[in-house]
Amino acid sequence: MHSLLIVHHSSAAADSGRDEAGPARLLGGCGYLIESAGTREEAFDRVGATDAAVLALPLTEMNGWADLLMSRKTVPVLWWCTSATADLSVSACEDDVRIDGILSPSMQPSEMHWILHFSARRCYERAQWAKEREKLLARLEERKWIDMAKGILSKTKNISESEAYDVLRKQAMNERKRMVDVATSIVKVYQLLHEPS
Repeated sequence: MHSLLIVHHSSAAADSGRDEAGPARLLGGCGYLIESAGTREEAFDRVGATDAAVLALPLTEMNGWADLLMSRKTVPVLWWCTSATADLSVSACEDDVRIDGILSPSMQPSEMHWILHFSARRCYERAQWAKEREKLLARLEERKWIDMAKGILSKTKNISESEAYDVLRKQAMNERKRMVDVATSIVKVYQLLHEPS
């Protein structure tokens, strides 16, 4: 990880230049290349060239910004936690905030390095879990179509569900299609023929 995008409110840009403990100054001093963004458009454009995003924003704004950045590129999103960004009640911590790590001005350079390292790992694991979840949901949806088609074949041909499954499998092989495609066709034709006119 070499380059970081620091996101702050555009009104805070002037203040962050004077702030000795600002994220750009501290992280830049740790050897990271720093990009800065004060608007959503700047953040969206600049995140493509960076390895992680550090949001120096209130906790309640994390999800909106994380969604914006992740719509452009999968990057670790870290929260820059200071008295200015953490002046909320404890109830804000109960929200489902999508961040991969927390940085603060009181951390030593080695601590910042390890937090960035672990947050990158967490980010990519989360992305992998999301892909796995999509695959599982797709398989469940396919299973529903196959089960409905088995039920239709069992009922119309007066055969068992295991025999209906074999019929589906053979038909898919004969047509050189996926079993779910054959099942979907059967269900849709059955629904078309049996819907009230």
